[in-house]
Amino acid sequence: MTKLKRIITCILLMALTAVPVTVASANSSFYTYNYDFYDVQMESPDAYTPEALLLGSSLGIGDFKDPGAVFVRGNTIYIVDSGNNRIVEVDSNFNLIRVIDKVTIDGAESTFLNPKDIFVNEANELFICDSDNYRVLHVDYDLKLIKMYTKPEDDTFSAEQNFIPLKCAVDNTGRLYLLAANVNKGFLEFDKSGNFSQYIGANKVKVSLFEVIQKRLMTKAQRARMELFVPTEYSNLCIDIDNFIYSTTTTFDAGDLFNGLAAPIRRLNSLGEDILIRNGYEPPIGELWWDTGGDVSGPSRFEDITAMDNDTYYALDRIRGRVFSYDFQGNLLYVFGGLGNKFGYFQYPVSIDHMGTDLLILDNRAASLTRMTLTEYGSLINSGLKEYKEGRYEESADYWRQLIQMNGNYDLAYIGIGRALLRQERFGEAMEYFKAKKDFDNYSKAFAEYRKEWVEANVGYLVAGILALLLLPKLIRFIKKVVKGEVFK
Repeated sequence: MTKLKRIITCILLMALTAVPVTVASANSSFYTYNYDFYDVQMESPDAYTPEALLLGSSLGIGDFKDPGAVFVRGNTIYIVDSGNNRIVEVDSNFNLIRVIDKVTIDGAESTFLNPKDIFVNEANELFICDSDNYRVLHVDYDLKLIKMYTKPEDDTFSAEQNFIPLKCAVDNTGRLYLLAANVNKGFLEFDKSGNFSQYIGANKVKVSLFEVIQKRLMTKAQRARMELFVPTEYSNLCIDIDNFIYSTTTTFDAGDLFNGLAAPIRRLNSLGEDILIRNGYEPPIGELWWDTGGDVSGPSRFEDITAMDNDTYYALDRIRGRVFSYDFQGNLLYVFGGLGNKFGYFQYPVSIDHMGTDLLILDNRAASLTRMTLTEYGSLINSGLKEYKEGRYEESADYWRQLIQMNGNYDLAYIGIGRALLRQERFGEAMEYFKAKKDFDNYSKAFAEYRKEWVEANVGYLVAGILALLLLPKLIRFIKKVVKGEVFK
């Protein structure tokens, strides 16, 4: 946010805590919308539309019970049916492939107990968070054990602490990243041999002013006994095509969204550093305005995230049942969805993944899986982004111009045209598009290049003008002498 908008937002938030009045409602009547520069919701054509709904009963295996996660590998979909202690495997047409409810360990069958998540690598090996059995199972496609991950033998784990794996992801080198209950040091990283190596991506510690003063007044012994400040936990993670970790967190104070202390979405490198680009009007935090009362209130809480191959990413807000899409620069592309019982709405969405450009969204309360497909409007956005990233700026601008015909309020289309023109060194035209949508950073870049270009084109006139200014006083003195007749004396 700009500094002025942050100040205004904080003032409004303080006012809201004192007066139970809604300033701006996030309960939009639009199924698909975006925010403009002024943080006003703008209705948009649908970027995604619901295509199919899957229920456990439609597969002939009984209803899903407390489903917790969905994962896609190729054309195969895996649904973690936690309450039924099983994993349901279906194809892209929602036809049942098999039900996985046990694995083979040392020749004996072993069942699951409240499994929470699954990851499948390119070799079709499964990593299953068997949560209440306190283990992660790495098995081959025939469900025979390859490796078992259990409680790390590390000083950071106390003897009383249970190892409860909740979410997992594996990079292309075989490293396992794990989110575990009651672990506040970040994700656990295990090497490809199954050995615990380190924590990665710990959230920053938040300390209140009272706690700082209290610690200052304590003796050294008291401080030693004082419980350590622990960072907040993550809610989910996924691995993108470049082996970076996209993560979400839901535990933060609402006010921290506006002072930069809270980052609901992060992109972590191998060192655990957040490298997410945040060049949009606002950072990727979901809803910008929300109600203060009722069953649905407060900021977005992202329960899951999926990263596309084109570096766009989709975050799932469990509070209002919506999906927020962002591009590689952190620009909000669109928002869609909502709470409800209608097709394309959700009651309590908990997991999201993608198959190609399709999105698969798992609803815990409705015990269903919804497939969403890209519309023509959404395809134009993807094409515009793709052409720009691959350096075909003129083609990118063509897609953005088509988008403007479909949605004249889509700021990113104007900015996209401006960026394409900037790359084509058509700086004056680019400035007009950036100015129209208040993209001051890009406007400044275009203006700097435009000024440089103008100076280079007019350097002869500038030199002549400077020389004229330098010689003008001498010329005036000479003319005066001529008038007075002093020149020929």
